[in-house]
Amino acid sequence: MNAYRFNPSPILFALVLLLVARPLLAQDNAGRKRLDDRYHVRYEGWKRVLPTHIKAQYAGGMGFLSIGGGWDYGARSQGETDLLVGFLPKAYADALHLTITLKQNYMPWSLRCTERLAVEPLSCGAYLCLITGEHFWIKDPGRYPVKRYYGFPTQLRFHIFLGQRITITTPHCGTMKNLSLFYELNTNELDLIAKCGNKQLRIADIVNLSVGIKIQLMK
Repeated sequence: MNAYRFNPSPILFALVLLLVARPLLAQDNAGRKRLDDRYHVRYEGWKRVLPTHIKAQYAGGMGFLSIGGGWDYGARSQGETDLLVGFLPKAYADALHLTITLKQNYMPWSLRCTERLAVEPLSCGAYLCLITGEHFWIKDPGRYPVKRYYGFPTQLRFHIFLGQRITITTPHCGTMKNLSLFYELNTNELDLIAKCGNKQLRIADIVNLSVGIKIQLMK
């Protein structure tokens, strides 16, 4: 379920440069508008179960393409929880497999560039991905001679990621409030363990790229 492997150094360098702009997020002495103008509007009653956004993501160790919804929270909507369902086509595996991903996102800062364009210089988080199919399991099948033959579940992977986003505010029409494009660099626990045990592995060998789109819904 991995995506392209590549050298992430140029993107990580750009991330560091953007983080230098963090002090600009504070309210200045002249009282001008904050560069971080995100806000959270709370649903009331039963509407709290409604998703605040929908999201589609390509690759990322969660299948070829994953689609789902999520909920944001925090004073500036800096936190998100997503539930995504994806698929891995037969062209990339022995058969068609479905994936289910529970994902936690955190975006501490936002830089307002223009009236309709903002950049979130850091998005980070973690997610669990479950893949279906008889060739994947949580507990080793009975056909293996000893318990914990593999020592790890093949059906469930734990990922961590870093990324960035660009958010475009759309005119108030329909149900879409704004549109975000994002990329993420991710790795999983098995790749990290392999890196610790094999110094010949490069960072680029265990880091994968994924891209996606998020639609924020009007409230």
